[in-house]
Amino acid sequence: MFEKGIKQKNQIFRAGVGAVILNGQGKVLALERIDVKGAWQFPQGGLRAGEEPDLAIYREIKEETGLKVSHLQLIYKMTRPLAYELPPQYRTKKTGRGQVHYWYLFRLKANEKKITLGDKKEFTAWKWLPWNELLTRVVEFRKSVYLKLQKEFLKHSSHA
Repeated sequence: MFEKGIKQKNQIFRAGVGAVILNGQGKVLALERIDVKGAWQFPQGGLRAGEEPDLAIYREIKEETGLKVSHLQLIYKMTRPLAYELPPQYRTKKTGRGQVHYWYLFRLKANEKKITLGDKKEFTAWKWLPWNELLTRVVEFRKSVYLKLQKEFLKHSSHA
């Protein structure tokens, strides 16, 4: 038992949102991290205080890809969030022990030239990848969540 008043540091899981964006060929939009060369991932980010996931997802997508609501068609959203634990060297006061995200599946309606990497703070490049190829390029601690996303979202995409 912890003594009253002592807080356990970095034991939280940060709440956030994540997006899988498909193109017309059923490939997924992958973003390469600035801080980890060769590590690719989906657009994702934390919720702001009082922010609802259904609004936060569009803010995150715009910040990280430059895409607007009008460029996207929502296909499906998961009914339960998915969590992953961060390795100790990646834990911060901001992220805590890990992250738990609400996930959304979109199809890009606009021309891919609309993808600009948004604010360019986190990512250095983007590309369309088949699901299985992205799974070989994502950092290990996210892989189990990405496998669950693939299984769930392929059921809701016309490119299963």
